[in-house]
Amino acid sequence: MKVRNKTDKVKIVTMGCSKNTVDSENILTQLQGNEINAFHEDEKPQEENVVIVNTCGFIDLAKQESIDTILMYADKKNHGDIEKLYVTGCLSERYKNDLEKEIPEVDAYFGTFELPGLLAKFNADYKHELIGERRSSTPMHYAYMKISEGCNRTCSFCAIPLMRGGHVSRPIEELVYEAQQLARRGVKELMLIAQELTYYGLDLYKKRALGELLQKLAKVEGIEWIRLHYAYPSKFPREIFDVMADTPEVCNYLDMPLQHASDPVLERMRRQITKAEMEDLIGYARERVPNIAIRTTFLVGYPGETDQEFNDLCDFVQGQRFDRLGVFLYSHEEDTKAHEVEDDVLAEIKQERSNRIMEIQSEISFDHNQAKIGKEFKVLIDRKESDHFIGRTEYDSPEVDNEVLIDATNQYLRVGDFAQIKIDDAEEYDLFGSVVD
Repeated sequence: MKVRNKTDKVKIVTMGCSKNTVDSENILTQLQGNEINAFHEDEKPQEENVVIVNTCGFIDLAKQESIDTILMYADKKNHGDIEKLYVTGCLSERYKNDLEKEIPEVDAYFGTFELPGLLAKFNADYKHELIGERRSSTPMHYAYMKISEGCNRTCSFCAIPLMRGGHVSRPIEELVYEAQQLARRGVKELMLIAQELTYYGLDLYKKRALGELLQKLAKVEGIEWIRLHYAYPSKFPREIFDVMADTPEVCNYLDMPLQHASDPVLERMRRQITKAEMEDLIGYARERVPNIAIRTTFLVGYPGETDQEFNDLCDFVQGQRFDRLGVFLYSHEEDTKAHEVEDDVLAEIKQERSNRIMEIQSEISFDHNQAKIGKEFKVLIDRKESDHFIGRTEYDSPEVDNEVLIDATNQYLRVGDFAQIKIDDAEEYDLFGSVVD
């Protein structure tokens, strides 16, 4: 029989993206399933004596934030404020040997697939029966669902395959079971995430099976919204748009990072697609699902990116008028194909280009939102802040997209419920509405 320290209070600190959020939720579930007092960082304050930092290693800024967090807790350990410090996640997977030398205060480092080893530090077992029994760290009414791990793409700038390995899909039956468990706990919205969403099923079923998965998840009682994140445009399975058009539970929303729109840059990035092919895909999506909201991200400052290539990207953004858009600055990542060439775009030029894209998008977003004034939308209420209830339409994902603000001084709504809201006013990234009687 394993002896566990029942007095341990274990805080889990999560860095990076929603995929890391799911990993931390699984860590928490396993620890609590082994009767260990574990909790997420943003839960009610507790005096932890053990800290697990789940790191991000995506780009320079994310890596530095993870390192700073590790150093902060290493300092706490040196001062006797905590007893144990463990580090897991992408940064630990990629730089474990370097981190062990540079920050020896950490008791142990674990990679992205070493959860059983981390649990062993607590004399805890990996409980297979807990798969699908995940305790969400998000508000009770929505949850992220990771449908696969890893990526088989060969984008020249991306280090994710180095940290997460090749693509591995989760079986449909397992995902449906998890959705059922989440729905029983009050989850109404599922956000499907993966390193590469559209590749789903090729390894298990020898075909792209995202459409089939969506149809099965849509039948889960209690799930009203299903949202798609991180879809790769090359060889996109267009039947997804048929499912989206014909299935009310699948939100008319697609997060599809395009990265660039200049053919020479796309080729250097090894994106396996051209500008014309992207335009054709976007056109098809808008034709098949006329009210679809498309969110994308672009990467500026890629090695060799010329003024003309950047201007081509600006023209593309102006022409396509995306509903949502984000920009990353190119980060020169070791062991990637792009690292073989010089990172020759100055940091200040990268920032200027990012600002320019976001200026263009700000005007587009304002126009899109102004067009919503006077219209009614089904809104999911996420929280109450001060004098406002704050929610989202089906065209908006948490934290990254528009929010709908409803005056709470004379209207009552319940967090986690849907409400019919009329839009009364709008700014670039916020909508203001009132409850429809």
